[in-house]
Amino acid sequence: MKLSAELTAYNRSAEADNPANYLGYSLNFNSLYYPNQHAYTLLGQFDYVKLNDANVVNYGYLHTRVNFLRKRVLSYEIFFQYSYDDFRGLNPRWLTGADVRIRLFEGEKTSVVISTGIMHEYEKWRVPVSEREVEANFIKSTNYLSIRHTFNELIDFNMIGYYQTGYDKEVDLFRNRLSSSIILNSKLTQSLSWKNSFDISYEDEPIVPITKLIYTFKTGISLDI
Repeated sequence: MKLSAELTAYNRSAEADNPANYLGYSLNFNSLYYPNQHAYTLLGQFDYVKLNDANVVNYGYLHTRVNFLRKRVLSYEIFFQYSYDDFRGLNPRWLTGADVRIRLFEGEKTSVVISTGIMHEYEKWRVPVSEREVEANFIKSTNYLSIRHTFNELIDFNMIGYYQTGYDKEVDLFRNRLSSSIILNSKLTQSLSWKNSFDISYEDEPIVPITKLIYTFKTGISLDI
């Protein structure tokens, strides 16, 4: 299990009647358990930033996945995810689905996997500059490409890219989402690693009028438990 956490708090201001109170925390964990021929994964990320009385960032997700017959070239997965992004007006998003996983290549240092499947997605959005809420229910195609490479005993690279699409009959169009997560780990000790991550997501037809492209870059220390 990999775990990284960060807490930041300060009170700094040039004016006594105009304070700048900042509170922020970040928690990430990645747990993998594979006792026999199946694998069980639990991922989570929670980020929060508050400046004075305003919540600037309040984002998080919890993802669990089971890979059945993981040692075979063709295996199967089921997954479940809960996420929220209060600053953008999303709370909650629920995903439930299943897919077929195909191992295209597996070498001593590199593995390449593709997957295709189907999922149900429920979202509740708050319309910007409004108290109005919009709910969305979709059956979507979900697909991913995963690449893992170990450069040496100290450095490894992980990348996963998703393409998800579903038809919205109310507006007669497909809503497409592209997202990717890239992680570069550098081992410092037996238990500590320096982790660099870049996450990016693009939606061509958002449910409500928000920014279509978002991304996050993080760097920090992770603990192997």
